[in-house]
Parts: sequence; C-alpha cells; structure tokens
Amino acid sequence: MAALAAPVAAEKADRDKPVNLEADRVTIDDARQKALFEGNVVLTQGTLQIRGDRMEVRQDKEGFQYGITWGGPAHFRQKREGYDEYIEGWAERIEYDGRAESMQMFNRAQLKRGQDEVRGNYIAYDAKSEFFQVTGGAKDVAPSSSEGRVRAVIQPRSKEKPPVGPPVSLKPAEGIGAPREEAGTRRK
Repeated sequence: MAALAAPVAAEKADRDKPVNLEADRVTIDDARQKALFEGNVVLTQGTLQIRGDRMEVRQDKEGFQYGITWGGPAHFRQKREGYDEYIEGWAERIEYDGRAESMQMFNRAQLKRGQDEVRGNYIAYDAKSEFFQVTGGAKDVAPSSSEGRVRAVIQPRSKEKPPVGPPVSLKPAEGIGAPREEAGTRRK
C-alpha cells in the first residue's frame, strides 16, 4: 500500500520518490487499503520526513491518500518547492488529506517556515492556496501559548536589492563597418 503523500507546498519531485517506512510493528489491510504503523514510526519520501509514535494511512479508490500521525509530539519536515528552506511542524496529532491537499495539526501545534513560526492549539493549512488558520485554546490545552492565545513570530523580509555588477565595457568590433556603409566603401 502506498503511504502518506507530501504535504504543505511540498517539493514536487518528492511525489515521484519511493516511500520508505520504518516502525516497530505494522498491520496492513490491503482489502481496505489501510495500514497502521506503531512504535518509533519514520516515513521518508524525498525531502519529506514524518515521525511519530503511531501512523495510520489509508488510500481511497481514486488513489488519494490520507494519514494521521500521533506522537509526543508528531513531527514533519519537508523542503518547500522553489525555495531553499524547509517547513516543519509539531503537534500531538497531524492529519493529512491528499484529495484536499490540506493538513490539520491538533494540540500543542507549532509550524515553522524558515525563521517564521506560529503556535496554537490548532493549525489548518491549505497547500493549494497556502492559507493558514491558527486557533488558540485553553491555557491547560496549549501551554506553549500564553493564556491559550495564538503566538506568531514573523521575520522582516529583506529589502535589499541584489548587488549591481560592474558596468559592461563595450569595445568596437574590428572588421565591421559603420552603419549604412557598404562593403568596399569604408571611410578612412
């Protein structure tokens, strides 16, 4: 059975890479297209890596994949398409919907992209639109957030323009006449 597809503005080349799974135990139900991996679960596919204590994966009749990973916390990391940076997240439970290309992170959720970071009790991410929604929770549910509120750190973007190189020096080409001169009528 194929495993969890790549979440969150993922490196597109990852989709064509083989899925490697490691766990202490696995139960596979091919008839229902479900698999349960338990004990120090590690899934890798290209630049994608998902780790957790337990992972349940299923595939629908059209081939779309869905997965739930539980951990203390569960973790994913993947290179972003077109950028030299990774996106990674942590939560007690991470759910991925391959059809909708979305991910939901529940309980003590944290998402980091480059140096930007957001924390809350719940994070939803739509990979198609790159839209985030973060919700706080009760103080005892989201202890990493002050008073159960959402916390975000967004770094300023560089306003510097790339350095301008030295001016290009132009040299006249030898053997080429001035405009409108015909061959053999070159001025001296």
